[in-house]
Amino acid sequence: QVRLVESGGGSVQPGGSLRLSCAASGRTFGSYSMAWFRQAPGKEREVVAAISGNGGVTYYADSARARFTISRDNAKNTVFLQMNSLKPEDTAAYYCAAGQNGPHSSRYLYEAWGQGTQVTVSS
Repeated sequence: QVRLVESGGGSVQPGGSLRLSCAASGRTFGSYSMAWFRQAPGKEREVVAAISGNGGVTYYADSARARFTISRDNAKNTVFLQMNSLKPEDTAAYYCAAGQNGPHSSRYLYEAWGQGTQVTVSS
């Protein structure tokens, strides 16, 4: 099973940017669709963005569209989430996930998860 490790979280002021990375183990990374989810305290885990195995198809939640960009580098087994124009409501733990087929918006269709990286947007 693929193992995932996120990095790149941190604290940023409103309007700032962060780039999250998720490094995956294994030689079949390109066969997985990948996604970024987030979970704020007391809230359900929600999808932010997802991308197909070859990167040709992407999905964005309404809250992320036009501000965030998901991409992947299959040669480096890495998926990225570029987050611009960050808002306080983007504060959450961000998780990457791997699944078959897709990209999917449902968390129940992903079989592997990273440990998460915290993003805090505050002035």
